[in-house]
Amino acid sequence: MRIGIPKETNLEEKRVAIAPAGVDALVQAGHTVYIETNAGAESHFSDEDYRHVGAHVVYSAEEVYQRAELVAKIAPLTENEAKMLQDEQILFSFLHLALSKKNILEHLLQKKITAVSYELIEKNDRLPVLQSMSEIAGQLAVQMGERFMGSDYPQSRGILMGGITGVAPAAVVILGAGVVGMNAARAALGRGAQVIMLDRDLDRLRRVEDILHKNVTTVVANPYTIERGVRFADLFIGAVHVRGEKARHIVTEDMIKSMKPGAVVVDISIDEGGCIETSRPTTISDPVFTMHDVIHFCVPNIPAYVSRTASYGLTNAAIEYIQNIADSGLKSALMSDGGLAKGVCTHNGFCSNETIAETFNVEYRRLHIFSTN
Repeated sequence: MRIGIPKETNLEEKRVAIAPAGVDALVQAGHTVYIETNAGAESHFSDEDYRHVGAHVVYSAEEVYQRAELVAKIAPLTENEAKMLQDEQILFSFLHLALSKKNILEHLLQKKITAVSYELIEKNDRLPVLQSMSEIAGQLAVQMGERFMGSDYPQSRGILMGGITGVAPAAVVILGAGVVGMNAARAALGRGAQVIMLDRDLDRLRRVEDILHKNVTTVVANPYTIERGVRFADLFIGAVHVRGEKARHIVTEDMIKSMKPGAVVVDISIDEGGCIETSRPTTISDPVFTMHDVIHFCVPNIPAYVSRTASYGLTNAAIEYIQNIADSGLKSALMSDGGLAKGVCTHNGFCSNETIAETFNVEYRRLHIFSTN
């Protein structure tokens, strides 16, 4: 199969979809890989690194799209990228279609693209590709929060995360006990912070206590406890995830108004719309804004801060799915792996994800390889 890797252009994206090690595996299996020149440069992978493992380096995104049967990306499609897609191609990416423009979806449908959304692929009731990025996001949430609590940022509280003898550590409050929340809790504990975690799911909270040995205070999430947690926090991390849907604003603007001046909020859910009412997407070059005297960090592609680690992590998690389709063909791969099939959002000109179909009022059809209705 011919596999294409274009250079990312969206949201100051610095990651590359497949690291050289993944390309090597594909080439060794007999596939042809085309990669746009400098696609890996900001992850410190050179064109020569890719040539060394057998990739063909091409000099425009258009050539990648024209040559490839399967395109591997990271960031959600831009309108220009959607236009470059070729009829009946296979696309792998973090698509977040529920938040995209309708004309992006229309391009996928008109061109009969099989669009596989990384954040929806399942395995053993987990989201293995998304998890690789969530592990990074959780750790970086604490790192970025700590950075903007320090006095080098003018509006900050000037707080040391771990405190010192006689001076209390920072209070880090995390909403959501999933992969992001767990990794954020570990990172904050490692820095000596006081950590409080909220979630509606008691089983998740029990798992947190088992793994972190009750060093984290766990609280069942409801409007009352969330309001108290937000007000208490020096650093508040929103780590709410709803599969395939836009996140709800669980933290209201009034709650943000009640926070300490100079407190920091990190909304990891911003790539799904944000779980904090006052959030709006920011960028790596301009990552924060202040509203109601509260510092907001809302970078949707936060793993791009550590692009090399993130590119390796994504490759490790995603390559088996790409290689399965390349080796076995699309139909065989989807029939043999129901978790992969759950990631398919469009196929053969129809929307195969019911939530996205309802969001944009387009026709929903189950994958035709499983059903004819």
